[in-house]
Amino acid sequence: MFYLQTYIYLKGKLPKMMNSKVLAELLDIEFPVIMAPMFLVSNKEMLIAGMKGGVMATFPSLNYRKEGELGTLLDELNTAKGNFPNGNYGVNLITQKSNPLYQKHLKICSDKKVPFYITSLGSPKEVIAAARSYGAKVFCDVTNITHAQKCYDEGCDGFIAVGQGAGGHAGPNPLQVLVPSLKSNFPDKPVIAAGGIATGAGLLSVRVLGADGASIGTRFISSKECMVNDAYKQAILNAGMDDIVMTTKLSGTPCTIIDTAEAKKMGYTQSWFERAMSNNKRTKKWFKMLVQIRGMKRLEESVLPNNYKRLWCAGKSVELIEDILSCEEIIARLKDEYKKSIQEVSSL
Repeated sequence: MFYLQTYIYLKGKLPKMMNSKVLAELLDIEFPVIMAPMFLVSNKEMLIAGMKGGVMATFPSLNYRKEGELGTLLDELNTAKGNFPNGNYGVNLITQKSNPLYQKHLKICSDKKVPFYITSLGSPKEVIAAARSYGAKVFCDVTNITHAQKCYDEGCDGFIAVGQGAGGHAGPNPLQVLVPSLKSNFPDKPVIAAGGIATGAGLLSVRVLGADGASIGTRFISSKECMVNDAYKQAILNAGMDDIVMTTKLSGTPCTIIDTAEAKKMGYTQSWFERAMSNNKRTKKWFKMLVQIRGMKRLEESVLPNNYKRLWCAGKSVELIEDILSCEEIIARLKDEYKKSIQEVSSL
């Protein structure tokens, strides 16, 4: 009976899945993929290529910390958006109080009328209020139903379901559980699945779960437009899923990295003293800020060209990545694989 029900469901749904009407109308994109925001990785060239390819190209505001950088980039992206109407761009804001640039970056983004926001690691309330003033959309990173409920109550437009296997701040729950649970609890909100997706077949799998699209990050690290050093890109190609480990030492929040010698030396869990300082009401804001600044410096020493340390964020999808392509080629491959996967499953 289960197989018969699955067959009937797929026959009815799959031909309609090539494009997500929900995301097309809500986010102004042609293909239901978000190019995920990646600290020290996402750059202007990648974003413009993503917009050209018809996806939602996003970046963390913390990639642009020098005076004037963020505003200049947003002006360029707003111009590019006019040239590529099938794609769009957005900004990821870390809304924790420990982010010293949060308020400044939110004001810049609001002034430049950023069309799409992803909020992480804190309340989305202020971002939602700013976005509402001119019609932008806000999706919130969530890893469980409790956090999702708080974001829902604030009026978010949708969720990024961050599950197991995601690069960076991964969640503890598998997408096979998290996505259907979000859709069941919040049927009026679109859900984007994030974690372990690098192929068109992976995109189709989360669509069948009920997701409206997928957020894909690690696959784009091994792109020609990405300006990280060659050692990082080669590590993406060489690593397998068992080479990805979780650490709280970089930011205080569980974060996935490639298990290099430097990662082993740094360690995977905070000491009792670090945990105590992070949880103390008097010290947690400033100590978390210190931990994050130190972690950012460590990553910068590993990621940028001519730097040779080896602390690299990545998700479990490294298992599926075998080549370095342009962003245009990656997106074209995703579209082709997605179409073929729909045809293959429809023919069962």
